Amino acid sequence: MIAALTGMGLSAAAGLNAYIPFLIVALIARFTDVLTLPASFSWIESWWAIGIGSILLLAEVVLDKIPAVDTINDAIQSFIRPSMGGLIFAATTAAESLDKSTWMQNNQWVGIVLGIVVSGLVHSGKMVSRPAINAGTLGAGAPVVSTMEDGASIGLSLIAIFIPVLVILALLVLFGTFFWLWRTVHRWRKTRRGRRGDPGAAAYA
Repeated sequence: MIAALTGMGLSAAAGLNAYIPFLIVALIARFTDVLTLPASFSWIESWWAIGIGSILLLAEVVLDKIPAVDTINDAIQSFIRPSMGGLIFAATTAAESLDKSTWMQNNQWVGIVLGIVVSGLVHSGKMVSRPAINAGTLGAGAPVVSTMEDGASIGLSLIAIFIPVLVILALLVLFGTFFWLWRTVHRWRKTRRGRRGDPGAAAYA
């Protein structure tokens, strides 16, 4: 159960930023005994994987903070983030230092599928809310929200590894925040249309 919560939290973090949970898992597995990855996933903690992940993270951090470019980046990441979520979920649910699930080790495809689903849901929430935020703030909100998402990805990754029992609560807060941001921007745009005398504004509840 603990390993499943860890995998769920890390895959959700990958939905925000694919490379943050990957690097956190890689570094913790390489330098501590908190995570001991199974042999089939040991390449994650190799120096070449950490190096490539670091370069990709740098690019992601920059691109995700530029209005319009972030939308294109999200479209490209629609494959990468869920895939990374599946990889991290499968790797950590079979980790020996958690509650090592032999069944999950023998059925790694289950972890991959669950990770893809969780990460995909978070990624979808990010994709839906970001264009609305950009439009509602004329692009000024992009770097702010992106920084918040990066911070949330880091926090969620650390919670998943060190305090996995809080993962469900963290996910509820995350999705609640997505919904709140979307509703806030939606209402703000509706108010602006109303002030401009847009006849279509009254059609929105």
